[in-house]
Amino acid sequence: MFKNHLKVAWRNLKTNKLFSTINIVGLSMGLTIVMLLFLFISHERSFDSMFPKKDRIQRVLLKTNGDFGFETWATVPPVTALAMKEEVTNVKSAARLLKHNFGRPASLRINDQNFTEEFFYWADKELLTIFDIELVEGDAGSALDRPGTVILSETAAKTYFNNENPIGKTILVDNDRELEVTGIYRDFPENSTLDAEIMASSNGYWFYNTKSWSNASFETYCLLKKNVSVDATQTQIGQMLDANLPKKEQWYSFGLQPLSKVHLYSASYGNAYSSRIGDIHEVRNLTYLAILILLIACVNYMNLTTARSQKRSKEVGISKTLGASSESLVGRFYVETGFITGISMVLGIALTMLLLPSFNSLTNQHLNMNLLLTPTFLLAALGVWTITTLFSGLYPSMYLSRFLPKEILSPSLKRGKGNVMIRKGLVVMQFAASTALIVGVMVIYQQTKYIQNKNLGFTADNVMAISVGGLRDNDNRDALEQEFKNLSEVTAVSMAQGYPGRDVSGRTLKRKGSDEQGLNIQTNVTDAGIVDALKLHLLAGSSLPMYKSEKDTLVEVVLNKKAIDYLGFSPEEAIGKEVYIGKPNTIVGVVDDFNYESLHQPIGAYAFHNNPSEGKSFMLVRFKSGNLANTVADLKSTFTRVVPNLDFNYSFMDQNIARMYAREKRAGQISVIFCILAIFVAALGLFGLAAYTAEQRRKEIGIRKVLGASVSKISQMLSMDFAKLVLIALLIGFPVAYFSMENWLQGFAYRIDMQWWLFALAGTIALGIALLTVSFQSIRAALTNPTKSLRAE
Repeated sequence: MFKNHLKVAWRNLKTNKLFSTINIVGLSMGLTIVMLLFLFISHERSFDSMFPKKDRIQRVLLKTNGDFGFETWATVPPVTALAMKEEVTNVKSAARLLKHNFGRPASLRINDQNFTEEFFYWADKELLTIFDIELVEGDAGSALDRPGTVILSETAAKTYFNNENPIGKTILVDNDRELEVTGIYRDFPENSTLDAEIMASSNGYWFYNTKSWSNASFETYCLLKKNVSVDATQTQIGQMLDANLPKKEQWYSFGLQPLSKVHLYSASYGNAYSSRIGDIHEVRNLTYLAILILLIACVNYMNLTTARSQKRSKEVGISKTLGASSESLVGRFYVETGFITGISMVLGIALTMLLLPSFNSLTNQHLNMNLLLTPTFLLAALGVWTITTLFSGLYPSMYLSRFLPKEILSPSLKRGKGNVMIRKGLVVMQFAASTALIVGVMVIYQQTKYIQNKNLGFTADNVMAISVGGLRDNDNRDALEQEFKNLSEVTAVSMAQGYPGRDVSGRTLKRKGSDEQGLNIQTNVTDAGIVDALKLHLLAGSSLPMYKSEKDTLVEVVLNKKAIDYLGFSPEEAIGKEVYIGKPNTIVGVVDDFNYESLHQPIGAYAFHNNPSEGKSFMLVRFKSGNLANTVADLKSTFTRVVPNLDFNYSFMDQNIARMYAREKRAGQISVIFCILAIFVAALGLFGLAAYTAEQRRKEIGIRKVLGASVSKISQMLSMDFAKLVLIALLIGFPVAYFSMENWLQGFAYRIDMQWWLFALAGTIALGIALLTVSFQSIRAALTNPTKSLRAE
């Protein structure tokens, strides 16, 4: 029986080449998208699954109170891990991670060569046992016990020491601290939140025994004891905080985050060090989009199959007359559906393999072909094929198998209006979804364009940020700064702790007198050149003093307008006033507000100051537009000549700013591509319904032609029916698009307003695509010889 059904399916496939091709193309496209996104989503959800104790590992979060805006930070004070090990009975172990110099790159000197390492961390030795980090060289139990020890990843060992065994060798960090290599660990896989290439022992480093409950800069992981409650552990941690910090000084509380949620549920958290942060909203949206496109493809199959129902009805009638049961006919149609979806699946897998490199480039992932051969993927592919077959074949098989022989074999085959309404309803759903996608893509594009063109309050173009954290001598810094200023292409130079897009230090701004609450403020150690380097708009006063004696204890500060507004001054009134940011500061200048963080966040208080409390890790160099290659070469040559013991590591500020919106850009690109595919697949469905309608009304069309109706009139008559369906789809799709995109835009502090013309343009595009699709079938039907249409069956 099955073999016979398969033969019939193959015969029908060859006989109806056009419909079969459209079916296979639509389904294979839908399946390709589903498989590509399945690989992406599986990769995103597989993060940190390789760690044996993953179910017991928790990251400690810091949640600020209302004075600091109810933020959640991925870092906590340095004493937290120490106190948890001693006072929280549910915790077996805890460890801290501090990215070098609070997230700045490390300058390394190895075998008389200079390097820069972005992924250098200081870590407690307990981290190795919490995560069961495997060492291929050295002993995990003692590798980070002693002060001045460091372990390298296999890649870092190869990069810095080539084929030489690094164990026992020395690394000079920032021309200041020598570290002995005591181990080599296996590279963390791509789906690990831990991304360290070098981990140095915290033993002997400045924070090792620090008892401070402030300076929340330390990512902290704890390992819970077996069979303990996370809620009970959080209660104990709260009690620990109460026992060590008076309530009036508690500007934060602690929370726990399971390791399994660190990757996907941390996009909105501040101060996270890992470079591998995902977004659960992106994963969910892509999942919904994949399901939507697959549903559209399945609906197309239904429409295209039932469009051929009149031709298949005789086959059904004869089969039933010869004794075939409805159940056997259902089986036959399901075999045919499974056969077509099977071909589509094979083509989909082939397309997936072909498009995977481009998909990797689009999503910035490193998915490989081996994932297509894993049992998980093969089982998922089988499941998708089964579900697609069942869903696609459900309506056609039930619809066609219900035909009665006496109705089918009669001269006029009757059709129920219910079936027509179902098919029209499905097309309305398809185009409603397509319309919503078109609006969504245009909103994302407009918001991305708005971000790119918005005046940020400073100028990021033509600014190079050069890492100078390894400079230990002020004379070298002054000499380098002066040499850069002497270059003809350089217009401004400034030494700074950070720059917009980079985290600096968080403190509390207080008015002079009794101001217990204060305001959270970002502080950046810099010099007089910062205003010109960033082209900030100075509202009053001046920049920081050009020169400052080391014995001068007076701290000058340049505040932004947000800070001045909190203090209750006008910019002019603020000059010379004293404020407290940890210690007394004198206001010497006021700059206009600027976006130092992503446009997802509102502008907060910001201060440039000259208190040498933190190091200046970057030299910001503004240069003239022109020959960029020559400018970089001149800067590198000057840098190497003045400071030969440092690697010339630089980045362009405009590119750093653009990286803050990489997720939005990626979402926009994916949305555009999927929108085009969804519209194409939906157009196939409309083509199917047009073919069905033309087939049903062929006698009517023939009569109209005999009575003198022109081709254009007949084409217009058929097209208007579909135009009505698309208009109904617009009425459904527009509200869905509006509320969905309004919700998305709420994630930005600075955003566009959706204009009416976006919806008008989307509707015009959807209607144009529909009419273009239908016109082909309408004109074809109108051109048919009426004698063929009116011939008796």
